[in-house]
Amino acid sequence: MDLNLNNITFIIVTYKSYKVIYNCIDSLPKSSNKIIIENSKDINLKKDLESKYDNIEVILNENIGMGASNNIGIIKSKTKYAYILNPDVVFKSDTFEELIETTKDLDDFAILSPIHSNSSYPNFKNKINLKSVHKNIFEVDSIDGFSMLLNKDKFRNENFFDENIFLYLENNDLCLRTKKMNEKIYIISNSLIDHIGASSSNNNQNKEIEYLRNWHWMWSKFYFNNKHYGYLNAFFKVFLNLISAKIKFLYYFLVFNPHKRKIYQMRISGLLSSMISKKSFYRLED
Repeated sequence: MDLNLNNITFIIVTYKSYKVIYNCIDSLPKSSNKIIIENSKDINLKKDLESKYDNIEVILNENIGMGASNNIGIIKSKTKYAYILNPDVVFKSDTFEELIETTKDLDDFAILSPIHSNSSYPNFKNKINLKSVHKNIFEVDSIDGFSMLLNKDKFRNENFFDENIFLYLENNDLCLRTKKMNEKIYIISNSLIDHIGASSSNNNQNKEIEYLRNWHWMWSKFYFNNKHYGYLNAFFKVFLNLISAKIKFLYYFLVFNPHKRKIYQMRISGLLSSMISKKSFYRLED
């Protein structure tokens, strides 16, 4: 196959990520194109990145979510392959050499990724048992969204990430749709990446970020299951989450713990909003 550094564009969505983005970019091939979607509209970060690095474009953008922002970069890229990355991913010195050499034995793919260097936190789900085309390539049902190399030709009508999803499960949705199209998703097990995790943003609003995450986790969980398996199935998937959140909300209300109470208030709000088909509206205030 024709995978090489000249036909890959790296797409990185950032949101107040200046403490981690430099290490990420420093680990990427200098010759490859890079598109940064900067969702906190940090003009100083844009100027600094574009002055320090070659083959890079920084797009200042509203905070419209990971999936929608990734789509901007994918559609803007002119190469056959788009590599979706979180800004807290760092590549090993031989990651791309191993990736490109190993994938020579592949005829085709829709999505693939190097493997997470920490085997305790695998970046894939459901390894599929099949006669492998290579000892270091195996097929999976899904991979985590912090590292996804996409073959753009496999996605009809530029149907990449679902832009209804602001946060959580957008990569699961993409992988599930890919499998439904009978396309292949692979992990390259001799090509390694490091992922810090939960470090893409250095925003100091820790409590507000926690509320945001709880709201969107519940919203996305119902939306994803409703989209792929129907309303009734989605309802049963989240029913215990709803009951648990209501009980814990009441408990923390009675013991005067406003922070914990609000966490479960956010879970209830996100879940009910999704169940009545309200858009994923909850955002941080800058």
